[in-house]
Amino acid sequence: MKNLLAGTALALTAMTGSAFAASHGITACLITKTDTNPFFVKMKEGATAKAKELGITLKSFAGKVDGDHETQVAAIETCIADGAKGILLTASDTSSIVSSVKQARDAGLLVIALDTPLDPIDAADATFATDNFLAGELIGQWAAGKLGADAANAKIGMLDLAVSQPTVGVLRDQGFLKGFGIDLGDPKKWGDETDPRIIGHDVTAGNEEGGRRAMENLLAKDPGINVVYTINEPAAAGAYEALKSFGRENDVLIVSVDGGCPGVENVKDGVIGATSQQYPLLMASLGIEAIAAWAKDGTKPQPTPGKTFFDTGVSLVTDQPVDGVPSISVKEGTDRCWG
Repeated sequence: MKNLLAGTALALTAMTGSAFAASHGITACLITKTDTNPFFVKMKEGATAKAKELGITLKSFAGKVDGDHETQVAAIETCIADGAKGILLTASDTSSIVSSVKQARDAGLLVIALDTPLDPIDAADATFATDNFLAGELIGQWAAGKLGADAANAKIGMLDLAVSQPTVGVLRDQGFLKGFGIDLGDPKKWGDETDPRIIGHDVTAGNEEGGRRAMENLLAKDPGINVVYTINEPAAAGAYEALKSFGRENDVLIVSVDGGCPGVENVKDGVIGATSQQYPLLMASLGIEAIAAWAKDGTKPQPTPGKTFFDTGVSLVTDQPVDGVPSISVKEGTDRCWG
């Protein structure tokens, strides 16, 4: 309810500023990790629709692949030169991008991190995001609950995003491990855990081909893997195809994060056991509203009470609920997917 009220307040502010935006020629920028991942496609849809509604000119940029830091740096420089009022950013490298973000803020731009907090988080003016650690924790709790006593002997394959740490991928990874009941090392990185149930980590670049390749690598290390954590649903789809080629698609539990419509369909079809659903369209539309308010009177968005960011919510989607783990059905997940 607090998130809803805060979102409503932002919407009301943006409504009063829509005529101002239209008459003052406001420009905003959206910089995503890629323009092919469905998550970022939906984010762009949300930003585009809200910008049109408020009379804001939106310029969109994206890395060539997930992890393309240099293209994001160049995009920030372009936005500064173009006189944009604000930037919505999903950073590929959360620490290296900080100096470029500082340049933008020093030039008077409002910089809002979407989905992926910067390191440190206060390097941006605000962050609109899923609680990614909680998203991971929910699928970890669900997987442990689904296995029951067998969780003590699980063989877990971890399909992460990239080598760069810390990132949103680290939050999800570490959340999953905590939820599953595994002791963490340094929660700002993955791979330093000592629990023997973890067979290994591999990176996927957040896409299907990467998921397939990473799953094959881990199966070569231990063909008995029976639990697979995936950074997102494209990686999960790739992992499933690899498992299928080994004849293991029916006896391995796959969990993921994103909650996009194709991913929810994969939960329905049994490819994924459960996924944590995010709301990227909401993140982006609220971000555009915040830029409109900033341009009008210098108002900055505030974080959700008790958190360091504005929490846009997360829901576990599964048709196999586990006691003690809150979840919604596939039907409800389909109705909500990426709103």
